[in-house]
This record gives sequence, structure tokens and C-alpha cells, in this order.
Amino acid sequence: MSPANTPEAVLSKIPGWHGASNRELAGGQTNQTYLVEQNGRRAVLKIDSTPRTTPYNSRAAEARIQSAAAEHDLAGRVLFADSTVYLAEYLEGNIWTRADLDDENNLIDLANALRRLHALPLTGRTFDARGAAHKYMETVDSAGTSKVRRCLDIIESMPAPQHPCCCHNDLVVENIIATPELRFIDWEYACDNDPFFDLATIVAHHELPVRQVSVLMGAYFDGCGVQWHEQLELHTSLYNALTYLWLAARNRGRSEDFT
Repeated sequence: MSPANTPEAVLSKIPGWHGASNRELAGGQTNQTYLVEQNGRRAVLKIDSTPRTTPYNSRAAEARIQSAAAEHDLAGRVLFADSTVYLAEYLEGNIWTRADLDDENNLIDLANALRRLHALPLTGRTFDARGAAHKYMETVDSAGTSKVRRCLDIIESMPAPQHPCCCHNDLVVENIIATPELRFIDWEYACDNDPFFDLATIVAHHELPVRQVSVLMGAYFDGCGVQWHEQLELHTSLYNALTYLWLAARNRGRSEDFT
């Protein structure tokens, strides 16, 4: 890290945060992340080495989307953002784990929060599954394998979202926090997408059993979830294909088998 990008140097240029204490947080895969504290206030600071490009939002776009979500109590407030620095309110609460999805009441709360999320204004950027896949392919060693080809076929066969709405696009439990109201963190992928992609992320990533899927879908669709299971399965396949390519890109072809 260059001297100009240390948390101390970055914080010195943000009004009200000069001299704040900081502690690096684990889990930042594409940036350095810190918990910062100043005069009883806590925030999360993210520092990028270069400005963000697709499949991520720019930090300015992320700030606009998260700020809209914060106005509806679905996210923390954005305190500062420029091309490589992002400072957001630290949310006090319990970050969910996979076990939280075993509680049917939690699934109902999550479905209701998702409906509010999907009712937010459109972001102006459409989710580009094909673009993300080809970006991942730039660093996949096993580009000629049948598994990679299968993933690309699934992604390229998907139609454009028919009823796009504001989606988070990365709804793993680590990005869900009970404050006690449910809020979402890490809006770097958020943009306009088919709402089924968010639902599929929850189902596929956490391998929800049939009963839990029925509860989630029933709550989201006011008791009419069964009729939408085909759409859910379609987007589950899309999520799995994108996840395989993402893992392959990070591990240069040594990811787990795609199933």
C-alpha cells in the first residue's frame, strides 16, 4: 500500500474523521477494509487500489444505490465516497449465519425485506451476466473444459430481465444483518436485475431444502410461490454457473466441480 492509501492518510482527508482509530477487517477480497472509530462513531472504510469497473459498481453508483436503500431502512448511511474510497455507517447488530435461515420466521422477514428492496427506484445499470462471465474467463485456466463450457451456455441462454428492479445481487448471509430490523450490506454488485436472481442466490448459495424454499417463496409471493418455482430454478442455474466461473477465476481453474 502506498503512503497515500493508508487508512490514516485517507481518513485525514474526510471531514470529521481525521485521527480516527482503525482496525483492519478480514474478508475484503477486492479492497482493504477497516473498522474506524471517532468520538463514539463507528464506520466501515474501504480502500480500492484502482477505481472500480464492471462487474462492480463504481463507488459513486454504489453510494447512490445504498443511500436510496438507507432512506428505506434497508442499509446503513453512506458517509463519504470517491473513486477509490468508501466510508459507510457501521451497523450494530447480528450478522446472519446459515443457521438463521432454518428459522421460518426469519425467512418470512427476509422475504418482506426483499419486497421492499425490489420496490426501490431503478438504478440505471442493468445486470450483465454475460459480461461478468467473460470477465471471469479472462483468468480461468480451464477455459476449454466441459464444465466451463456448460456454465457459459447457461449464462448465454438466459433472456434479459423481463421485469427488472433494484436488486442486491449478492445476498449471502454474511451480507444480511439484524439491527434488529433486517438490513443489507455490501452493495457493490447492486443494479437492475430480475428479482428471481436475489431469491435464487439465497436458495442456491445456502442450499435451502424444499420446505424452506416454500416458506421463502410463499412469503415473497403472498402464498402463491409454487407457481414461480420454474423461474426460481432457472435463476438458480444462472447463479450456480456464475459462481463456478467466479471461483474458477479466483483459483485459476482449481475450483470445486460445478453441479
